[in-house]
This record gives sequence, C-alpha cells and structure tokens, in this order.
Amino acid sequence: MSVFKRIGNLFAKPEPPKAEKSMLSLMPGDICEVSLVTYEVTGRVHNRGRNAVVLTLQDGNTIMYLHIEERETLQYALYSPLDGRLDNPSEVPTELELDDKIFYLEEEYEGHVMINGKTPFTQSGAQHVWQYQSDDYRLVRIEWQNGRFMLYEGEKVLPGDVRVIRAN
Repeated sequence: MSVFKRIGNLFAKPEPPKAEKSMLSLMPGDICEVSLVTYEVTGRVHNRGRNAVVLTLQDGNTIMYLHIEERETLQYALYSPLDGRLDNPSEVPTELELDDKIFYLEEEYEGHVMINGKTPFTQSGAQHVWQYQSDDYRLVRIEWQNGRFMLYEGEKVLPGDVRVIRAN
C-alpha cells in the first residue's frame, strides 16, 4: 500500500451504518413475520400523502395484505381478500352487513399511490379507500382504482406481532 493511500485512509470518514429497515420501508423480496407466520413481500402499494403502505404478503399459496399506517404510532391491520362485488364507487354504503355482522364506515379517503411488484392493481394512480369496523373490531376495507374494486376482511395486529426478518 502506498504512503499516499495510507495517509488518505487516516483522513477518510468511515461509512455510516446502514439504517435498519422498518415495516413501512419493506419492498418486494423482503421477508417479514406477522403473528408468528413468515411471509415474503411480493408487492407494495404506497400512499405517500397518508404515510401508509399495503404490503402483499405470500406464504406458499396463501396471499394476505398488511396495511401499515404511521400516525402517532405505527398501526397494523392484516387482511385477506373477500369475494364480493360493487358496481359504482358512488354507491358504496356507510354500513355493510357481512356474515350477520354490521360494519360501520370509519374512514373514507383517496390519494395517489405508487405500486411495486405484484398487487391487485397494476399501475400507480389515484385510489379511493373505504375502511369499516364492526362492534367486535373486525375490519373491512374496500379499494377502488381504475374502475376496479377490491374487498378485504381482516383485523388489527399488535405492533409486537410484526417484525422484519430480512430486508434487501
């Protein structure tokens, strides 16, 4: 090693440590654990205006969706796809009855989303979302984008039940 290189190494700044990835920053190919089940992240829908992400998770043939939103704290909800159909976004009700349970509209919003990987929607754009909750804390989520509806049923997940296993 030359003298100049040794002197240069003395004054070189050390590389900063890599920041640990959070659940909000996971991308397709990363691995996470939700309620003791290990999933591969295969898709990501990011709503930057709400600081929210919906991750498409896959464990074998099972596909689930993890909604993560940062408010005062990180909030998590795990959803599975729900068979159902709606025809028009202007006809989405404020109350839904599903399996003898009534779900009440908690929140309705829209925003621009960025899409990576395999998701129910194929391109980025404006997305409209309706979120419902029943009296026993079950959740229903409806998304509409580019003329297509997706319906999900799920429940809230405690932050301690969610962790990053491997991030690329």
